[in-house]
Amino acid sequence: MPSAWAATLPILMLVGSNVFMTFAWYGHLKIEHRPLWLIVIASWGIAFFEYWLAVPANRIGRQVYDPAELKAMQEVITLAVFAVFSVTYLGERFTLNHGVGFALIALGAWFVFKSPL
Repeated sequence: MPSAWAATLPILMLVGSNVFMTFAWYGHLKIEHRPLWLIVIASWGIAFFEYWLAVPANRIGRQVYDPAELKAMQEVITLAVFAVFSVTYLGERFTLNHGVGFALIALGAWFVFKSPL
């Protein structure tokens, strides 16, 4: 039986990888006066560190979770990280529509983990 660490570590690593990837994909939106090619290269540099967390997270997580569960978990973590990022870093409002949409996606992830249906 896999250890609790094997179940928890991938989640923590996926959270970390999503922080990097969110900055790689959306952090540049506050930087308006730089050429696009420079923004793309900087984003690739940030994404490099994301991969160093995401790939091992999935490899370790495979001991406990099946690939569909890892993907569902990844999507929920992505939305949670993005919601915090968009409010705190980008200064966006989090609306009821956002909350309902994200909750429906999280409900979809719940069905992936719940069996049999």
